[in-house]
Amino acid sequence: MIVFEEEFRNDSIYDVAKKIATAARTAPKARGTDNMEIAVATGDTLEAIAVAMTKYAEEHDVAFFARDAENLRRSAAVVLIGSKVSCLGLNCGYCGFATCAEKAKYANVPCFFNANDMGIAVGSAVALAANLRVDNRVMFSVGKMAKDLGLLKDCAMVLAIPLSVSGKSPYFDRK
Repeated sequence: MIVFEEEFRNDSIYDVAKKIATAARTAPKARGTDNMEIAVATGDTLEAIAVAMTKYAEEHDVAFFARDAENLRRSAAVVLIGSKVSCLGLNCGYCGFATCAEKAKYANVPCFFNANDMGIAVGSAVALAANLRVDNRVMFSVGKMAKDLGLLKDCAMVLAIPLSVSGKSPYFDRK
């Protein structure tokens, strides 16, 4: 029996997506507070995000959203990593407010540590994806559309990591 790589490629990508989602979940978080939502999207969901991105590109005159939509269409899966807004009570002022009590009056303004924790989680995820030799790229545009479509509930910010296995990464040498 012989099985060609093309026959199990998408299964492999999905397995990698689950592993990097796990890496994101276990990344360190400030004060041990886990505000992350993490999901893997495939199939029709990828196309729904791409369609929304293309429409957004036209309506807001941001061509890179259309370019990234095409990159997404050349992906087999996308890992979505989002953060809910939650003050951690450190009164650091990084959010622009002197205290967490002041910041709490503005529910949609993320705590600095929410964004920092998400960045560390994304870094852990893409490091593992690279170690597993799966092409990937962190994309704000895909994350924004996933957020706008309500794919991750209650997240103030979402970043996306599309995944591809092909002879050449679709995420570089982009026009």
